[in-house]
Amino acid sequence: MWKFTTAWDSDKHPLLHSLNGNVGRQVWVWDPQAGTPEERARVEELRAKFAESRLEQKHSADELLRLQCEGRRKVGPFSVDAARLPASGPPPADTVAAALRNAMSFYESLQADDGHWPGDYGGPMFLMPGMVITLYTTGVLDSVLSPQHKAEMVRYLRNHQNADGGYGLHIEGTSTMFGTALTYVTLRILGVGPDDEQLEAARAWMHARSGAHWITSWGKFWLAVLGVYSWEGLNPMPPEMWLLPYSAWTGIGWLHPGRFWCHCRMVYLPMSYVYRRRPTFKATPLTEALRQELYPMPYSEIDWNKARNACAKEDLYYPHPLIQDVLWWSLYQVEPLLLGSRLRKAALAECMKHIHYEDENTRYVDIGPVNKVLNMLCCWLEDPDSEAFKRHIPRLFDYLWVAEDGMKMQGYNGSQLWDTAFAVQAYASTGSLAREFTACLRAAHDYLEKSQVVEEAQQPLEEYYRHISKGAWPFSTRDHGWPISDCSSEGLKAALTLAQMDSKLVGTPISAGRLFDCVNVILSYQNGDGGWATYENKRSFELLEIINPSETFGEIVVDYNHVECSSACITALTAFRARYPEHRAEEIGKSLKRGLKYLKSIQRPDGSWYGNWGVCFTYGTWFGCTALAAAGDGVANSQHAKAACAFLLGKQRADGGWGESYLSCQDKVYSQLEGDKSHAVNTAWALLALLEVGYHEVDRKPLDAAARCLIQLQEASGDWPQQHISGVFNRNCMITYANYRNIFPIWALGEYRTKVLGQH
Repeated sequence: MWKFTTAWDSDKHPLLHSLNGNVGRQVWVWDPQAGTPEERARVEELRAKFAESRLEQKHSADELLRLQCEGRRKVGPFSVDAARLPASGPPPADTVAAALRNAMSFYESLQADDGHWPGDYGGPMFLMPGMVITLYTTGVLDSVLSPQHKAEMVRYLRNHQNADGGYGLHIEGTSTMFGTALTYVTLRILGVGPDDEQLEAARAWMHARSGAHWITSWGKFWLAVLGVYSWEGLNPMPPEMWLLPYSAWTGIGWLHPGRFWCHCRMVYLPMSYVYRRRPTFKATPLTEALRQELYPMPYSEIDWNKARNACAKEDLYYPHPLIQDVLWWSLYQVEPLLLGSRLRKAALAECMKHIHYEDENTRYVDIGPVNKVLNMLCCWLEDPDSEAFKRHIPRLFDYLWVAEDGMKMQGYNGSQLWDTAFAVQAYASTGSLAREFTACLRAAHDYLEKSQVVEEAQQPLEEYYRHISKGAWPFSTRDHGWPISDCSSEGLKAALTLAQMDSKLVGTPISAGRLFDCVNVILSYQNGDGGWATYENKRSFELLEIINPSETFGEIVVDYNHVECSSACITALTAFRARYPEHRAEEIGKSLKRGLKYLKSIQRPDGSWYGNWGVCFTYGTWFGCTALAAAGDGVANSQHAKAACAFLLGKQRADGGWGESYLSCQDKVYSQLEGDKSHAVNTAWALLALLEVGYHEVDRKPLDAAARCLIQLQEASGDWPQQHISGVFNRNCMITYANYRNIFPIWALGEYRTKVLGQH
């Protein structure tokens, strides 16, 4: 039976380094002795239930974590009589309170011992294949992954095949060559035979679209690493770019990778190293078989030069501009001249310098799962017996998550800090009810305190193109350590929220000096136009997006401003100023003025804001309204607030809820879920937005209806159902936030209870 733990291998593994005792680490461990016969039977029942309905409900509900947490509940469950809810008008105050107590006591039971809330952060289908291919080609697959790991991975991949035989970019997406070809080879590496019925269906899907050489550029790369695609079929990834001058005055410095969005440069950095090394692993019976299975024509007859720019229509979200094709053709012609040159050797050495820096400054977690396994492969290519390669192995398990649908690779090593900061604010919103859960808040406070970045990354920062970190909060764990504007801001708001509570109950507040450090980072993030991006300032022009070679992701080359980041920074600085009005007062005031002006400028004509990291317009509009409210703008005095409310109210369903499809993200047009369904998370975001700008003082009926909808959606346990996927990145790829279904309904009902019902 699989067991979730935060402690596995943390104390005994000699190569596992941590800055804070591995606080926040999430690992699933196989224990054949774990669980009672009844619990093991329940696990099988949950797996069978998911498999049976996998084509209708594609999202797992994190049931294995919930099963493991049964018996940890301190109070409740509380009875909530949804039948008492009136057809119109406000839900009874005692019913709202009961629903909140039920939800808060249930969610408290899921809290890990170190204070964070663990949860599924999977969804993308292209992550696990890179890990499995790396382990296979470096010869450590069987020593790293147990038979139980492999079986759960196979279960996951089988569960997420679409009805047409293909696999999507993410679990809810339509079939793509990227998802299908990489999943196919992963299943084969994990031991599934070519005559398997599901693999035959996937093979037919690929062959009907001319074969796997029509996969996207990232897919071409992984197939080439495996040895089932020619390196000649890839567009160049020149490591020599890392030798360009960084200074903007040179002109060409604007093209330096150090000016790219950090996720972009941290993927193409190791990719360029591997591409230039062009490893040719010894052919195996499996790779020979795959060369026949992936293509409807003989492998020897594929025109690799033509295949460089071939991309299946199902995958092509960001087509190559003509200038990009000219650029790749030119570099392709120059490539033979660089092979073996001194320039090439210098470029490869420069790449490995940056790869080692990234590994060491993230304790081998790395910024994300793609560069994690790429860096691991680079360390092996440099020296198969290196300590660096060995240090990568235990950190692979930080990315693996198990649910009833199987084992997946997550889009980060978790969303620990992000979820915890939101949960603190959600509990605090409930007013007096929060005092019933101070033990939960104390544990969360401890996690916040231990997760703040309290020292800079290795100096000199400018040599490695790193922004300042001291005082920031990361998205996940201290060991990961990459600072982010909105995570720092939400961490700061959570810390300030807890500082207003009784320290005897929730713990000693984080010192003012550390909060000042966080404010320093937030202020440093603001761009010249007043907005905030993610990890760093915007370092180059958005025009640089014309060299985006990914084909399947949008807006990846530079670090763009976002409504979420801008709003989080505005609200954090506002909250900080209220507690420390003298600290950098003039600077903060100017920053807020510029930030609000920027945020208003990006509001869409229909009153909404586009959500970059959540689905989608309900998410973005909640952040927009929160920033307006922080500045004192509401429906009584702001046309921006009125327009936002009009947009949201125009999307409210008959049952009082909202239900937005992920299609909104990729199409940039509001899309309703099929069947006119309401979604608990979307409903909570919309309700929060309306409450923030005071719409309840104009007309409370839509808010009463939204509150009723949330209560009706709630399960008897206090949980909410896992519905459609809620997160997104780079416009086109959806990602799971399993804790959103708990955090945001609590937060919305809490704000409703205090602001509308007056129950403080």
